[in-house]
Amino acid sequence: MFAKAFRVKSNTAIKGSDRRKLRADVTAVFPTLGTDQVSELVPGKEELNIVKLYAHRGDAVAVYVSGGNPILFELEKNLYPTVYTLWSYPDLLPTFTTWPLVLEKLVGGADLMLPGLVVPPAGLPQVQKGDLCAIALVGNRAPVAIGVATMSTAEMLASGLKGKGFSVLHTYQDHLWRSGDKSSPPSIAPLALDPPDLGEEKGSVQADATLQGDMRHLALEGEEEEDEEVQQMCGEKSQSEATEDPSVGGLNPDPTDSKTLQEQMDELLQRCFLHALKCRVKKADLPLLTSTLLGSHMFSCCPEGRQLDIKKSSYKKLSKFLQHMQQEQIIQVKELSKGVESIVAVDWKHPRITSFVIPEPSPTSQTIQEGSREQPYHPPDIKSLYCVPASMTLLFQESGHKKGSVLEGSEVRTIVINYAKKNDLVDADNKNLVKLDPILCDCILEKNEQHAVVKLPWDSLLSRCLEKLQPAYQVTFPGQEPIVKKGKIGPIDITLAQRASNKKVTVVRNLEAYGLDPCSVAAILQQRCQASTTVTPAPGAKDSLQVQIQGNQVHHLGRLLLGLLRSSGARGWRRHPTVRGEKENRRQG
Repeated sequence: MFAKAFRVKSNTAIKGSDRRKLRADVTAVFPTLGTDQVSELVPGKEELNIVKLYAHRGDAVAVYVSGGNPILFELEKNLYPTVYTLWSYPDLLPTFTTWPLVLEKLVGGADLMLPGLVVPPAGLPQVQKGDLCAIALVGNRAPVAIGVATMSTAEMLASGLKGKGFSVLHTYQDHLWRSGDKSSPPSIAPLALDPPDLGEEKGSVQADATLQGDMRHLALEGEEEEDEEVQQMCGEKSQSEATEDPSVGGLNPDPTDSKTLQEQMDELLQRCFLHALKCRVKKADLPLLTSTLLGSHMFSCCPEGRQLDIKKSSYKKLSKFLQHMQQEQIIQVKELSKGVESIVAVDWKHPRITSFVIPEPSPTSQTIQEGSREQPYHPPDIKSLYCVPASMTLLFQESGHKKGSVLEGSEVRTIVINYAKKNDLVDADNKNLVKLDPILCDCILEKNEQHAVVKLPWDSLLSRCLEKLQPAYQVTFPGQEPIVKKGKIGPIDITLAQRASNKKVTVVRNLEAYGLDPCSVAAILQQRCQASTTVTPAPGAKDSLQVQIQGNQVHHLGRLLLGLLRSSGARGWRRHPTVRGEKENRRQG
């Protein structure tokens, strides 16, 4: 369902009454969860949003997001947990096991076929048709997918484990997972480590799952070459062997998995802080705003595939973390203006800075990251064009153009010059002047000039002609066909508004015109600004979304947008984002 990108309709905070209703629904759907676990899953005070979206096939889905991660999603009034939730509660659903090779196909949108199952010594979990199930890989009980059983366990065994077993709804590494912190599955030891007797147990499955050519189906009995290929990739390892070999899980086990998420975030925060001081911050930069240290230096030091989130650390706030670093005498922080803290001194000879070793990613990890991360943003090539109106068709028809024809500025100039020369309109005494015939008069002169102006300089003639044409533009995104539209392309609009509660919010519109995903921009701003963001339909604009960020984030937003364009060498970009909000403009001016 989430194998391809989805479209967000809205992103709003959940009210208290809706939280209580959601808790009641979770308790009813997942009765094995205790009261404390339900309260932990659906927090009472922490930020909890509901994101309404449309999957790539048009399904309307409601996703519940807590702590930046999707925890539940609702489809056709049915509630489902995400893999993030299942990693915290791995026994929430009956779990079936498959081979690591199968995961890639599940992520691509395939369903799980019964020949791909691994039968444990205790047998398959007992489920009925339509039951929600989790899917894990051999060697790790952490689920990597959820799906609905297409038949009961008894029917699976009676079929000799042939045919489709599960309709897969959501997987690790799909776009729903990508909307969270993109963490990897934890390492959870299997309940049964002894391998099943694949040769004697009734209803056992061949270890060499085969892949059907159809990407929507897996592990069918296929061609002999496919069997050999899958055997070679998966081998015939038992569950105990797979447990001993960490490479079988295919999830790149991390030695730090034993640490809590908070401990890992604390380490990442300190690593980015020391990296920034050692490599990016110079003495000439001081005094340095603490917000600039975080947004411009620390975030850029975050390793590929990781996401720095202070709220998930033990410090919770940047100011508290910097106070701790000041206590260690690494930096000195002062409030140079009311409510605004700056770093005024750095001890670059401090042992923690001098001993810090800048990590170099291994070629293997680089390969994995390059294959898994989303494509970087490349701005479009924007070209101004001109459309021939009905009033100017006589001037352009000699060159083969008609009403509605779209031309570049250079083409317009060539056509006008050729027309003047062909009709002997260049002044014989002054080559810089052009005589106006009836067609040129009707096309470019105002009514009160019809009998007063008989000649025009070349530059005036050409500029008047361009002004009389209707504006249009061409947008070309990398790897796509050019898109031509009439009118002028609107700039990215940044508005600073003040709500009834006297709180300021920054609203951004028209990101889509430049190929920017509003949800991705909102996620980046949430991290950089450490402020809540929402994505909602833009009022008065069809099929357009706006991003709203808490507080005055014009500076952060401008740096982000201009940084994207400069770093990727935008061509055709001539417009800076506009900022509206008279009260704020006067203050900044």
